[in-house]
This record gives sequence, structure tokens and C-alpha cells, in this order.
Amino acid sequence: MSNTEEALDQDRLIIPFLSRVYSGLHSFAETLLRVVAGLSLTVHGAGKITNPFGAAGMVEGLGFYPGEFWSLLLSCTEFFGGILIAVGLLTRPAAFAGMIVLLVTVWFHWIVLAEGFAGAEKSILWSAILFYFVIRGGNSQSVDSRIGRQF
Repeated sequence: MSNTEEALDQDRLIIPFLSRVYSGLHSFAETLLRVVAGLSLTVHGAGKITNPFGAAGMVEGLGFYPGEFWSLLLSCTEFFGGILIAVGLLTRPAAFAGMIVLLVTVWFHWIVLAEGFAGAEKSILWSAILFYFVIRGGNSQSVDSRIGRQF
């Protein structure tokens, strides 16, 4: 941020001193959100990866055939995609795949189970977080940045 931009930013803040705090923690906050989102997705997928075909009946019940294929894809997307997001490698495609899974869960809870917003709320929030990383990619504290390549 240039000195002029920083001065303008400070002029808009009720407590101008906080400008330095916010700018100093910007990268850390974004990295923390990516790591927590990725690790949470990994933990959620850990049970599925130990039995990757275990959700075949559920996904077929949602209309995804063959169930074994979609169950395996679901397991890998959550577990391995979460790891990729957490470390920031292939961040955009991993986040996109996870976002698609979560949008299906929005539909499942809101429409299929008729739970409305209350049932889909967490999936909506997680979808929005992953959408952020689809657009933003990994930041300077990611493997993508370290290798100098992004998808």
C-alpha cells in the first residue's frame, strides 16, 4: 500500500492507529482462514477416505450414478482437496471442487431434507469461504506462491 493509500485508509478509520494493525495482519488472517478451512475439510473427509465407497448409497439417493464413483470422488475431494487447500497447492481447483460438493449439500439440506436455511446454513458459509479461495487463490504464504505458479 502506498503512503497516500495508507493515509486515506487512516482518515476513514475511527481509530487511525488500527490501520497498521489491519495491514500487518492481513496476510496472516487470509492464511489462517485458508488453513482452517482446508484442515476442517480434511478432518470432515477423514472418515470417508477410510471407507471411500461407504457413501455410495447416499449419493445414489441424491441421483448421482454410479454411486461408487461419486462416493470415491466425494471422499477424495474432501480429504485430499482439504490438504491441498490447507498447504495452498492447486488452491483454486481444490477449492472449486470442495465448493461444488458443498453446494450439493446446500441443495440436499435445503430441498431434499426440507430443512431450509437452518439446515443449509453451514454449507452456505463453507461454500462462500471456498468461493473466496477459488477467486483469490493461495496468498504469499502458500505452496502455489513459493513455486511461483498458480492455476
